[in-house]
Amino acid sequence: MKKYFLFILLTMSSLVWAQQNDFIIAENYFRNNEYNKALSLYKSLYDKSPFNTTYLRRLITCFQETEQYGAAENLLLTKLERQPKLTFLYVILGNTYERQQKKEAAEESYQKALKSLDKKNGYGSIVAGLFKNYTKLDYAIEAYEKVMANNPNANYGFQLAQIYGEKGDFNKMFVSYVDLVDKNKNYLNNVKRYTARYINDDAENENNVLFKKALLKKSISNPKDIWNDLLAWLFVRQKEYNKAFIQKKALLARDPDKLAAINDLGKIALENKDYETAEACFDLVIEKTNYPTDKFIAINYKLKIAIETKQSNIEERFQSVFNEYGISRNTFRTQIAYADYLTFHKGNPEKAIKVLEEAKKHANSKFTRATLKLKLGDVLVFTEKFNKALIYYSQVQTQFKNHFLAQQARFKVAQASYFKNDFKWAKAQLKVLKGSASQLIANDAADLFLTISDNEPKDSIPSGLKEYAKASLLAYQSKNNEAVALLKDVITNFKGQPIEDEALFKQAKIYIELKKYDEAILNYAKILEMDAEGILIDDVYYHMAELYNNELNDVEKAKEYYQKIIFDHPNSIYLVDARKKFRKLRGDNI
Repeated sequence: MKKYFLFILLTMSSLVWAQQNDFIIAENYFRNNEYNKALSLYKSLYDKSPFNTTYLRRLITCFQETEQYGAAENLLLTKLERQPKLTFLYVILGNTYERQQKKEAAEESYQKALKSLDKKNGYGSIVAGLFKNYTKLDYAIEAYEKVMANNPNANYGFQLAQIYGEKGDFNKMFVSYVDLVDKNKNYLNNVKRYTARYINDDAENENNVLFKKALLKKSISNPKDIWNDLLAWLFVRQKEYNKAFIQKKALLARDPDKLAAINDLGKIALENKDYETAEACFDLVIEKTNYPTDKFIAINYKLKIAIETKQSNIEERFQSVFNEYGISRNTFRTQIAYADYLTFHKGNPEKAIKVLEEAKKHANSKFTRATLKLKLGDVLVFTEKFNKALIYYSQVQTQFKNHFLAQQARFKVAQASYFKNDFKWAKAQLKVLKGSASQLIANDAADLFLTISDNEPKDSIPSGLKEYAKASLLAYQSKNNEAVALLKDVITNFKGQPIEDEALFKQAKIYIELKKYDEAILNYAKILEMDAEGILIDDVYYHMAELYNNELNDVEKAKEYYQKIIFDHPNSIYLVDARKKFRKLRGDNI
């Protein structure tokens, strides 16, 4: 008896395995659009398992794709006669009729499928999904709405919103997304992700306006904190940070734990040079926070704003912080920032070194000590004491292997070596950094590596790289006028050599810092004249577009140069930004 049962078990197992194997082969044919080959396998599978709806649907699709509509129709009608509850088959039947241009018969089948949803139906979501797949979007909407009407726990808000989006009915799409969040706030992040596909940074864009209206309408009818959150998110997307700040403050008034969001908004506003909003955010953090670390970070950001906006009382502001809070562990980052200000803005590295020596007493972790060493190295590079600087950078690099601080230190080693004309060692460091996890460091490393590689002296013949490196050091030391003068000598003395276009490009960037825009444009034009296919051409086009767009307010010129990147340099790293900015200037609804 045991042997008999074992035989039966083995036989059944082999049959199941054979069936699964046939299904895998059939699916492979199906996905490769080899419907004739798949058809015979699915027919065999369906004959063995007539209640398997997957086999049934695949078989019908194969009949349809091979234009065997009669076979598909007969199979569907037979199945519906035997199992009338499988009402989703009416949608497939309707599609079969529609493929044969039998519009009345198709419509009749579709209506039967919809009518079946008037009562609770276990196949409701399948009916709606099939309508959507067959692009019968109005029927899909009606089906989903009926399913939700019969089952209050059913929520197909995302599906409805996506269908409205496919139809181009963006008003209803946004209303659906807002309703979805209204029912369940856990959908918030998903709604942001999907909505982000349709809105942009233009507050006047039609979709932005529609989304804002949907939010405001809902906030009036059913006030919730989540509407403030979504409005703030929208305003950030539109770069209207002051409006986002108003929404964030409203949230903070109801929940003190929302202060971190104010701090984050301040950082975003600062990055985008909305200094007024950034300062208001950091003022609020300083006033409200109970955490000393957050307070001093906000204080440092305010000092950074003062430096970037060239306020007149910066020295006094640093001293005011030290007078109020002392030279202590709490103000360690402020001391580092003060040393940086003294060096690169006041040209007083000697005093900066004294500040850093005092700060050393309050560096109580390996990370703060590393930060101090990096800044001390920067000051030493400023004073051209490269070897001492390299010692500090190398110490950080050794201590923090595979950490961002190590990558930062390695780049500073490469940069200092470049300034002191040790190009071989600089290249060795930069070669490693080109694959850095930090995109910013990787890009800077790649740029400097190419500059050295393209212009290294060969056979002891001067190439202008040493002079160019000296000009780069002068720019690092904030001696922009001296850097411009030296670059002019490089351009004159090494005319026709690879360094010439590099020197023109760097000089143009310094001219922009000095607000000498005409001189910058002249330099860019010279580069274009020299070699219309050169390696710097897409950089030139992008920087000219940015100059015309941001500083000179010449929309037509900006569009012209963005467009050159789009059509002439499709592989440029600037392509995505150029396309986006061009379309915005042209007035597209992106």
